[in-house]
Amino acid sequence: MLAANDAFYAAFSAGDVNRMEAVWARRAPVTCTHPGWDVLVGRANVLASWMAILAGQPRRDVFCEDATAQVAGELAVVTCVEVIGEARIAATNVFLREDDRWRLTHHHGGQIVQRIAFMPSKEDLN
Repeated sequence: MLAANDAFYAAFSAGDVNRMEAVWARRAPVTCTHPGWDVLVGRANVLASWMAILAGQPRRDVFCEDATAQVAGELAVVTCVEVIGEARIAATNVFLREDDRWRLTHHHGGQIVQRIAFMPSKEDLN
């Protein structure tokens, strides 16, 4: 499951539109919220946004840190921190099983402007 998340960030880092297109669901509803953007709804709108992002910026490494997956049947939610240059983005990626592959159905990223001093442990959250 985390391999699908890794594929998303590999496509992002490489600036590869074809690889980015391949990670997104084809039949399921697709949504995306980039930091500072309105919510994008629909595969065509989401992929158009990624084409613009990948075409409009110089290539730079995008890293995914602290990825944690929670799987419930055919749905999985990955939370992580994206590191893009100096920026740190809190991200949530929602995947579903489609054609025996995990495919992205929702991505939401929001810039981290302040880190909190106390983070509850995973055990505290359960």
